[in-house]
Amino acid sequence: MPTGDARQLNLFAPDPSSRIDPPGYARHDIQLNGEPLDYALRRSRRKTIGLTIRETRLLIQAPTWASRRQIEDVIREKSTWIREKLKISRERLEILALRDTQWRAGGRIPYLGVMIELQLDGTRDADFNGDADHPVAGNRLSLPLPGTADGTRIQERAQVWLQAQALRDFEPRLRHYLDHAGQWIRGWGLSAAQGRWGSCSGQRRIRLNWRLIHLPPSLIDYVVAHEVAHLTEMNHSPAFWREVDRLYPDFKQARDALARHHPATLPLF
Repeated sequence: MPTGDARQLNLFAPDPSSRIDPPGYARHDIQLNGEPLDYALRRSRRKTIGLTIRETRLLIQAPTWASRRQIEDVIREKSTWIREKLKISRERLEILALRDTQWRAGGRIPYLGVMIELQLDGTRDADFNGDADHPVAGNRLSLPLPGTADGTRIQERAQVWLQAQALRDFEPRLRHYLDHAGQWIRGWGLSAAQGRWGSCSGQRRIRLNWRLIHLPPSLIDYVVAHEVAHLTEMNHSPAFWREVDRLYPDFKQARDALARHHPATLPLF
């Protein structure tokens, strides 16, 4: 995710790109901790006050009987949650806006948690100039494309290489956690899901999102352990999380770090 002091976000400031309210909503504003928060409110027959973050907007649905003071008391109570969700949402939108600029000669993409540089060389096959199992920042991936290749072709070629690395990298991790859990599977494969990192079916088949190859190994291990734990507990009960903790101690740190990423926003952090 973008970090640093160069681009400090006002988390509550209205975003001009998303000022159009959905049908049935009316815009309001409130001061929270000295910062303005722009929100859209819709009245309905619902029984409770509901808060939703959509892109960079806070949407609120409230019962017809709820006063503005009651609604804004809920906003104040949930201000920490709102702040974090708006921050994540804005970062994701920034990432999506910048993503296309990566697919060029000299562009940089994350691979196993470090940034590598893309080069184009139509005279040879794809080539990585470092240790593919232990990359370091600044390693280069040379793609078999001419210098005139457009972004779409560069993206396609890079993803072919990344998916091949994902197959090679995920296999031993999966075997490790299966052995640790004393479990077995009927098969596994890569997925390209836009909204989830992995899945485990009742038929004992595991799917892992190939985009995990962009992330640090610790996060890949967490996802693999998470899916393997489902072979024991096909739910998210306390027993399931105990199994995750047994397979991958201190998993909470990895889980929290993973929550800052989303398959649809990769490859940019």
